[in-house]
Amino acid sequence: MIESRAWSWVAVAVAAIALVATPFVRVEAGAPVLDLPLDALFLVAMLSSAGLGLLVLRRRPGHVIGWLLLLNGVVLALTGFVESAAQLSLSGAALSTPVRLAAVWQTHGWSATFAPLVALAWVFPDGRLLSRRWRVPAALGTASFVVTLASGVLSRSPLDRPYDVVPPLAVLPDGVGSALQLVGLLGMLLTFVAGFACLVMRFRASRGVERHQLKWIALSGASVPVSIACGILDPGTDGPTAVTVVPFVLMLVVVPLSISIAVLRYRLYDIDRLISVAVLYGVLTALLGGAFVGVIVLGGVVLGDGSTITTAVATLGVALAFRPLRDRTQRRVDHRFNRARYDAMEAVDAFLDDVRSGRVEPEVVAGVLARGLRDPTLRLYFWLPDPGVHADSAGRLVPQLPDHPVGRTPIRRGDLLVATLIHDPDTGSAPGTMDAVLVRAGLAIEVARLRVEVRRQLAEVQDSRLRILSATQAERRRLERDLHDGAQQRLVSVGLDLRHLQQTLSDKRVSIALDGAVSGLSEAIQELRDLANGVRPNALDAGLASAFSGLAASARLPTAVDATDQRFAPEIEAAAYFVASEGLANAVKHSGASRVRLIAAHADGVLRVAVVDDGRGGATPGGGSGLVGLADRLASVGGRLAIDSGPGRGTRLEVEIPCA
Repeated sequence: MIESRAWSWVAVAVAAIALVATPFVRVEAGAPVLDLPLDALFLVAMLSSAGLGLLVLRRRPGHVIGWLLLLNGVVLALTGFVESAAQLSLSGAALSTPVRLAAVWQTHGWSATFAPLVALAWVFPDGRLLSRRWRVPAALGTASFVVTLASGVLSRSPLDRPYDVVPPLAVLPDGVGSALQLVGLLGMLLTFVAGFACLVMRFRASRGVERHQLKWIALSGASVPVSIACGILDPGTDGPTAVTVVPFVLMLVVVPLSISIAVLRYRLYDIDRLISVAVLYGVLTALLGGAFVGVIVLGGVVLGDGSTITTAVATLGVALAFRPLRDRTQRRVDHRFNRARYDAMEAVDAFLDDVRSGRVEPEVVAGVLARGLRDPTLRLYFWLPDPGVHADSAGRLVPQLPDHPVGRTPIRRGDLLVATLIHDPDTGSAPGTMDAVLVRAGLAIEVARLRVEVRRQLAEVQDSRLRILSATQAERRRLERDLHDGAQQRLVSVGLDLRHLQQTLSDKRVSIALDGAVSGLSEAIQELRDLANGVRPNALDAGLASAFSGLAASARLPTAVDATDQRFAPEIEAAAYFVASEGLANAVKHSGASRVRLIAAHADGVLRVAVVDDGRGGATPGGGSGLVGLADRLASVGGRLAIDSGPGRGTRLEVEIPCA
């Protein structure tokens, strides 16, 4: 590792010496020290390639990609130095061999500039060839670059302008140099094609991280044909102009930067967003630009050239079309280049349509996000500010969020925490996917949170009512015991004492008076018993079936009983009993019925109680029937009351009480 580090600093030293020496050589040649636009770009390209190569070697010691990037930077630095040295051949000074070689290099050394970049295509992203079978083609490709460079430098071909005044080296015989150059160029072309084939083969076989790495090189690789096309179309006759140099230098910056991002995996997944944005705005520019030009041309034909109306209409049309066209194009681009984001957004949009139409509840948004983001472990917990804890979609409090999966994404509306998304860390790893999906589903998530909070508050109210009812029932039972065991027993005892005293006295008037007192005590005792039964009927001690049978036995109408023997909570049995008692009393007093049925059945976690008569019907909850009070009592245990009482069809009073 020490030797590798030493060689890397040797390469840096060579590049630094070339950079420092370049201005001095230009001064000697009488050329400008700096050509700011082009020199600045060239310097950025050299420094970025060399610097990124050093960074890769520091993070991944010995990595071939790092060495190739560093070599590319050194080649660029030496190219700048050689170009400055070649300018000495134009200064009128004596032509030395190094200066002559520099001028020759300016014409024939171009292949050295492309060599590191082509090598990168062969070994990207792991620094190795596809397989051992590729060693021979790699050697032949390297030889083609060497042959092209050497045959050009040693040939008798005249140099490019403005160095055509410098005689070539002319080492090779006539025709040999040209033939070798042709062979070398053909080999270089095949090497370019093979490098592209390597990338394609790797991409087709890649998954996950490697696929994103290859997307980076594909994106930056698009600058290579652009640079070549600009060089071909360059109108300059005295050497390359900015048309060639600027795209070429930008290519030399973009390619190393993309390769470094891919190798170091820093913001690796940004590539999908970059490709999407590049394609999106490229298409938008083409469509809107074409529409603008079309309107201008059409307006020029109709209204004449220079019409401000045409320009205004074209500008307004482009402005109005931008937003809808962008949204439509974004969907198409996502479908092609960012399918994960597209599928997630489609799932959320379909869900929002279902929510608006009432087909689904907003609380199922967690399942929609899990399917859209393809993460079965995804969970959504809503934040309830009042208790200061999270809750699930059913309103159950979750004091502590689960430890797995470990991904956490808070969902906020301004400064308010709405919910927390628990998910796999890799879910929505493509930049912008998670944020875009959560923004689109944000309103549904907030509505779901509000519904959960309201449901939770209603459940607390219901629990409170049940606690109050339970406490009331317990107090009534205590009062019942006190009446039965206290005042009632004492009155019975006083009555017995009076009877005993009556038997011992012979005075008839006193005996008659005692009879009246005993009768009064009997009536008081019966009133106490009725009062105790009104608090909580003793008949319920044996269950609803027994209590209903007792009601039927004391009724003044033939009454049939069909009641379950199952036991329920005391407050539920009491509510059911009072419904049956009140319904039976109403049937006897008001219905004109000939018979009544009392029904109590339990199914699916619900106790159903019904009082059915064959009377005249027409019953309503009002009118002093006592049904309003029954409805309030049922509401305290979550029950519902319904009356079916059409004229001439009898009356059916039915309640449902949840008792799961």
